[in-house]
Amino acid sequence: MMLISSIPSIGELNTEGDRVLVARGGQGGSYHSEFLPSKGQTRQIRLDLKLIADLGLVGFPNAGKSSLLTALSHAKPQIASYAFTTLRPEIGKVMYEDHKQISVADLPGLIEGAHMNRGMGHQFLKHVERTRQLLFVVDVCGFQLASKTPFRSAFEAVQLLIKELELYKEDLPCKPAVLVVNKMDLPDAEDKLTELQEQLLNPHEFSHLLPDDMVPKNNMVFRHVVPISAATGFGIAHLKTCIRQSLDKDASMATESLHCDRLQALRGAVPAKNTLTWGPTASV
Repeated sequence: MMLISSIPSIGELNTEGDRVLVARGGQGGSYHSEFLPSKGQTRQIRLDLKLIADLGLVGFPNAGKSSLLTALSHAKPQIASYAFTTLRPEIGKVMYEDHKQISVADLPGLIEGAHMNRGMGHQFLKHVERTRQLLFVVDVCGFQLASKTPFRSAFEAVQLLIKELELYKEDLPCKPAVLVVNKMDLPDAEDKLTELQEQLLNPHEFSHLLPDDMVPKNNMVFRHVVPISAATGFGIAHLKTCIRQSLDKDASMATESLHCDRLQALRGAVPAKNTLTWGPTASV
């Protein structure tokens, strides 16, 4: 949760017990002030809740994020064939045989211009900041929000999603990410998937498909590209394995880094041994 006024941010409350000074109270009455207390600060603030989850689903409307969350977990988000079915975040838990649980946040779909708060832009993007990793979800056959908006292929959708995150906060695309290619049960899905994989290998060769101002500065390297069908269940088991591997990799790296830091601290705390310097041997 963030405590914010107009500008700047006052502070953040991320763990139980965190404290932030919002306003200072006045001095109590005393002999010098004729026992009249001084006025304290008055401030209007807005509390901004940011969800914390292991994974955040990133995608355009109707990419199948809610269906994917249902397939991965026991969550029951609203699912329909029209855009913006998800109007508020939904959290699901992915369960593993060893009782490991991973939280997944289904967030409202992005549209082009979300970084400028179009659609539900900032309401969505603020939650992405707190997720450990990102799960991009795209329709293998492409996406078109409305008849008056341009059709976007799966590759274009990926690039536009990266750019929207980049424009909102430059370091967001640096988060570890897995790409989920949904709706593999549709006709010609295999051909579309092959085309997407080729484009992802050489994204700069296909940058002409997008307006210059919507080409990402840096392309993301996805840890896994997983074709699935949330409707039929195809690929879901493999996706769960990839998600677990990706999160375990980060956990292992964090543990190793912590051990190195502690070892370095211990080395710094050990006093240097005294060394004796012997002078030349005296001759008798």
